[in-house]
Amino acid sequence: MSNVFDILSERGFVAQSTEPGELKEYLSKPAACYIGFDPTADSLHIGSLVPIMALAHMQRQGHRPVVLVGGGTGLIGDPSGRTEMRQLLTPELIRHNVDALKRQLSHFLDFSNDRARIVNNADWLVDLRYIEFLRDIGKHFSVNRMLAAESYKIRLETGLTFIEFNYMLLQAFDFYYLSEKHDCFLQMGGDDQWGNIVAGIELVRRKSRKGAYAITFPLLTTASGTKMGKSAAGAVWLSGEKTSPFDFYQYWINTDDRDVVRFLKLYTFLPIAEIVPVTSLEGHDLNICKTILAYEVTRLAHGESAALEALEASGSVFGRRTIPRDLLPSSTIPREAQEKADAVPTTRIGMERLQGGIPAFELFAEMKLCDSKSAARRLIQQGGAYVNEERVSDIDFRVGVDHLREGSLLLKAGKKKVHRVKAE
Repeated sequence: MSNVFDILSERGFVAQSTEPGELKEYLSKPAACYIGFDPTADSLHIGSLVPIMALAHMQRQGHRPVVLVGGGTGLIGDPSGRTEMRQLLTPELIRHNVDALKRQLSHFLDFSNDRARIVNNADWLVDLRYIEFLRDIGKHFSVNRMLAAESYKIRLETGLTFIEFNYMLLQAFDFYYLSEKHDCFLQMGGDDQWGNIVAGIELVRRKSRKGAYAITFPLLTTASGTKMGKSAAGAVWLSGEKTSPFDFYQYWINTDDRDVVRFLKLYTFLPIAEIVPVTSLEGHDLNICKTILAYEVTRLAHGESAALEALEASGSVFGRRTIPRDLLPSSTIPREAQEKADAVPTTRIGMERLQGGIPAFELFAEMKLCDSKSAARRLIQQGGAYVNEERVSDIDFRVGVDHLREGSLLLKAGKKKVHRVKAE
């Protein structure tokens, strides 16, 4: 069996690591590893998919992922990557978010039979005795070294609160606690967490005289420079209630050509040997690979049924793509996808409104295809608005019952945003 460190390195997950030789030895037999997730919302977004996929690779290679949900540290907030203090959340809201994240992460990892664990650091941080914590843990930290950490240096320019200054100690204590209680000696996280993770390694070594290790992931942006997980409509969430499976699928199918190979490696389990040849593809063949990417990621996040619906709905709106068997043959897309179009975002409106006719710019704004009515007017003027595949060229164009096709009509804003309107 391949060493999971080599698998992660080959697929582009590893930005930095400590003691690669010792780490590979640690991972040569079943071992525990953990990643922390911040419960500031009741859903993760696709910026969290890299750490989630890394844990999934770990589990596939026989290791035990430990998912740490920061119910305790979430009461403080991590200053890493921030120029201002995070909004402090109430304990009640954090508990709600923690429960939601537990359910969501279960879609990616198998928690049965102790194959993976979810822990909440509120269980051991909330009741810490402050004086004992300073005496037993704080004495191992140098203030000078803490201030040299990049996450603190950035915040010193705008003001670092004492609450945030404690975050590194608490995250380090998490690592020590998990090493003692869960036999976990590997922490993974984003590259901006390097200082915090190394502080935990040093604490483990000083307190228990045992080796501990780190892997950090690159902080991803798209080829166009956009932060991963952001779209024109805002964050792309893993929750189907916040981002529909159809919109989620569309985000991936609109991947920049330059990102396709990298994303196939990071966000799917397709074999590297099949992905490498994609580097030489272009045009139609590369677009087919985007379809496979979109389907595979949507299937992981929302299940096979939702992925199939998004695939078929996208095909019905934007045109179908026949997938040759020699392109990424390990893809799980069924050869004969059933006809389903109900995954397209849909809104029902009263027939009486359509009988009177609705100004197109108002309807496009109401269906959230444009941010405002003025933006919808500009879209029409620029030739980017469509009703049932016909371009709207008149700023005063009205959408009415004559546009209904079997009780519904389709609005398109540009090439990527669609919405179905059903009359009732």
